[in-house]
Amino acid sequence: MILAGDIGGTKTTLALCDDQGVIQREATEASNGFESLEDVITKFVPGEITAACFGVAGPVVEGTAKITNLPWTIAQSSLEKKLHAKVKLLNDLQATALGMLVLPESAWKILQAGARPEHGTIAVIAPGTGLGEALLFHDGRAYQALPSEGGHADFAPATDEEIELLRFLRGKYGDHISNERVLSGNGIGDLYDFCRMEAGRDDAALELGDRNAAISKAGLAKTDPCAVHALELFASILAGEAGNHALRGLALGGIVIGGGIPPKLLSVLETSTFLDRLSAKGRFHAWMRVLSVRVALEPRAALLGAAHQASLLS
Repeated sequence: MILAGDIGGTKTTLALCDDQGVIQREATEASNGFESLEDVITKFVPGEITAACFGVAGPVVEGTAKITNLPWTIAQSSLEKKLHAKVKLLNDLQATALGMLVLPESAWKILQAGARPEHGTIAVIAPGTGLGEALLFHDGRAYQALPSEGGHADFAPATDEEIELLRFLRGKYGDHISNERVLSGNGIGDLYDFCRMEAGRDDAALELGDRNAAISKAGLAKTDPCAVHALELFASILAGEAGNHALRGLALGGIVIGGGIPPKLLSVLETSTFLDRLSAKGRFHAWMRVLSVRVALEPRAALLGAAHQASLLS
């Protein structure tokens, strides 16, 4: 058996898989309920394994990662000693990107049916709790995933309204506003507050339970005009950054949109407005119009990617 894991600041999901990376059993634990990843493994793994791979929410440097929003330091060498097996650590977006390679056709929603040449580089962007970006490139034998921290790159407004949004966010967070400040769960809440400010509303704002989820629900149901506009802004800015990411990587293999948020907002993404913003790249407009653009509907892409990578180690 092999072991795969998707390790985040909020939750840790582990899966036991067969030697081909097919999941046989999985479990999810609250990350803050454990002192270390080793403690979670002790609870979950019943016996010997032959290899393991973990996607972790943070940069991996020389086989070591410190998890964002969690006081864990994960070392590949320490895990190998514990498991008596080969171990690979990947950035979570590397794992997510690799997971895209093994998803069935039923796990995709096509937004733009463009060309997908064999071995073309693929741009992966994934908004959820944060914003992740990665590139899949083919090295002549197989696809490899390049990690990045592109979610923390500068947010670049493209309209007058987005310039005002940047001013609004700088007033709240300071000089540096990243793409992640906008394209994340908390970003939806900030977009809603910005839209309320623009509209001059002073009535009670949505605060029920998970605020960001309540805003999304109201926006999709069209029961709150500011929530509707917040989702429209989110989709437009996501389209712009997805297009930027594809340009930076010359992603002839297209754009893959993953993460936890996009599958819930398909009705907002399935519009000509989304694709118009994505392709609004001046002299590269025509090039953008023929790219494949897909949304991954499988929430376990990172876990599947880690399982696939572990199968190559065993």
